[in-house]
Amino acid sequence: MATGARFRRKKWRAALRRAVEEEQAFGHVFLFAPVFLGLGALAWFSFAQTPGFLKTALLMCIFGMAALLLRPSVWRIVALFATLFCAGMVLAAGETARKNTVLLDTPVTTVLRGTVIARESTDRGYWRYTVNVAQTSHPALKRAPATVTLLSRSRAKPVEIGGGIEGKARLSPPSGPALRGLNDFAFDSYFKGIGAVGYFYGKPAAVAAVPESAPPGRIATWPVRAQETIAQMRETVGARIRSTIGGDAGAIAAALVTAEERAISRPTIEALREAGLAHVLAISGLNMVLAAGTFLIGARTFLSLIPGLAHRFAIKKLAAAGALIMVFVYILISGGAVSAVRSWIMISIMLIAVFFDRPSISLRNVALSALIILTITPSAVTGPGFQMSFAATLALVAGYGHWRERPGREPVSGNRTAGPLKAASGFFAGLLLSSFIGGLSTMIYSAGHFHRLAAYGLVGNILAMPVISVLVMPFGLLAMLLMPFGLDRYPLLVMGQGLDWVISVANLVSSWGGEVTTGRVPDSAFMLIAIGGILACLLRTGLALSGMVVIAAGLLAGWGGTSPQPDLVIAEDGRLVAVIEQGEAASNRTKPADFVFSQWQRALRLNGHQKPQQRADLALKDSDAPPRERAGSGSGPKNKKPIDKDAARTAVRRLLAEAAPARFACVSKQWCASTARAGWRIVTVEDARFVGIACDEADIIVTPVMLQFQDCRSGAMLLSGQSLRRTGAIEIFAVSAEDAGRQNGKAGMRVVTALDQLQRPWGRHRTYDWRTGEFNAP
Repeated sequence: MATGARFRRKKWRAALRRAVEEEQAFGHVFLFAPVFLGLGALAWFSFAQTPGFLKTALLMCIFGMAALLLRPSVWRIVALFATLFCAGMVLAAGETARKNTVLLDTPVTTVLRGTVIARESTDRGYWRYTVNVAQTSHPALKRAPATVTLLSRSRAKPVEIGGGIEGKARLSPPSGPALRGLNDFAFDSYFKGIGAVGYFYGKPAAVAAVPESAPPGRIATWPVRAQETIAQMRETVGARIRSTIGGDAGAIAAALVTAEERAISRPTIEALREAGLAHVLAISGLNMVLAAGTFLIGARTFLSLIPGLAHRFAIKKLAAAGALIMVFVYILISGGAVSAVRSWIMISIMLIAVFFDRPSISLRNVALSALIILTITPSAVTGPGFQMSFAATLALVAGYGHWRERPGREPVSGNRTAGPLKAASGFFAGLLLSSFIGGLSTMIYSAGHFHRLAAYGLVGNILAMPVISVLVMPFGLLAMLLMPFGLDRYPLLVMGQGLDWVISVANLVSSWGGEVTTGRVPDSAFMLIAIGGILACLLRTGLALSGMVVIAAGLLAGWGGTSPQPDLVIAEDGRLVAVIEQGEAASNRTKPADFVFSQWQRALRLNGHQKPQQRADLALKDSDAPPRERAGSGSGPKNKKPIDKDAARTAVRRLLAEAAPARFACVSKQWCASTARAGWRIVTVEDARFVGIACDEADIIVTPVMLQFQDCRSGAMLLSGQSLRRTGAIEIFAVSAEDAGRQNGKAGMRVVTALDQLQRPWGRHRTYDWRTGEFNAP
């Protein structure tokens, strides 16, 4: 028995060694370089404290020297991967230091003046400006952000790109995650260089352009000029397309060229998402491949018609050179999104490979493009654009490789009748297979980032992609080539007709109600499935089965559902509060802000919304205060009279007693009250004069007001604008009696905050005190 067991272990070790050697012989170790580089960047961005740069660089050097000194073996590969992991952290630290974006610390209204560097029209005809800030006044900000995005609700003639703009604006810091684990928009804004978001009061004025030398530390003149020129080109092209085609079809056509999606109506965007066609809006690999492929085939066909040219020159390489120039112009106009840059790098590598007669579609090209992006912008690895784009490309290229090398592959038949039929069947079979592989490979990322899946996405893609492949992208490319000559109208109309059909398909498929809300996916399940997919795609030998094992482990880790639902959810600004019970949310707002509430619905798998009960009969007026209190200055907020405390106490007690279970009862602009299933009495306060009374009567008090005190004397939990600024959104879970016991019929609480990176550059602004000009320790 023992001898047989030892023999089997030796056999397994020998098989494993042969498989590893075979993978090395294929050069697959290189394919894992971007994987470990990206994992290192992910680790660096996930830490609550900033790791020491010198320590990380020293570790990278130590592992690098070990990889050089060790003989070829498994340990050398381990040292190499450790070096890449540390290199990812070093690159992440370098990018963070380069950005050094100033994020606004608190909402403020100010008069702003600056230079418009980009603008974009919305579906309502408004304008969203990206402005380089030159100065602020009334008040002048101590930490003014360098660049902001501002919405103007005026439909009048907009301020030109490169021109000066001035107006009274409401600025707010980029929002944090709506719940723990959701997208942190402050992180995204930091690496995009956007320090604040907001809107203009009224129409902004066009003023003289501000000299670029005015703000300290502003970038050189020529990059600014180049950026403005490209932005003007994008806007001109987008406006031309939208005016020619019109409607949502025109807005989508412009988005396919310039990546400006705000002009598309919200119902159409939702229909595309529910039909699994949201990728149509992005300048993704598919769109760029269709554009480059159309140009390559068209140019090669045109050149072949010139007598004698094909005998003197390699027209395939000439066509590839033209396609290379075309995709470079495409990436300039598109704005440089991660998916577009990845696609451009991939296509460029494929076209350059044509010059050297090398295979253009390979996993090495995918790895090389990932290495380039991670070296320049390692922060991209945290976003869904990078992850979904590379997951789909990796799966498609790996699938293509397996299909190309499959045993028993038959050569193309010489039968002229069977040729077109076989080509057509091959086209639709390839479309079906690519849609299936692409959808399957990005499923975990869609669930992990957006918490929803399109159940009929495969059907939507099968119906829509032939139209996009035959009408939309080829005629869109033809229109762009003819636009400088003013001959783009009819190709754009054909493109628009194709997009009208795509929208009809999206509306049809979305009407079937096939969207699946997944809720938050456990981190362990997400990582296991993602890593398993990478292993299954990158490995060539029987080791690829290990990827399927890891995927199965991930599915088991996430089996049976998502994270448990909290009993109470509080938005980071304190204005929206919801009691959760049996999959429904009862909030203190009749119309909760969709930006936050829609994220709650998907992440928590909420089925419905219970509106608050309005109790105008319990409203308190300033005249309710006794004469001596109305005459005195009181202790309430500035310009507000004190309230009658007895009347206020009676009102809040009635609110709590008469409110339906797990539902809010509200007095407009004063306060709301509810009783949670766990027995907690919850009061949300809009008027700061009611905070003291609420502290005496409730267990949890929430207010958006920036209070000067942090605690209630009664011991109740007080969550104000000041404290929520540091914690972000909050979830409160009821702790069972076995864990914490019950007091006065109320369960214990477990509080989960959305933020824990207040010392990182994208969260540090939340600790800034404008009165002292210092960052206070969290």
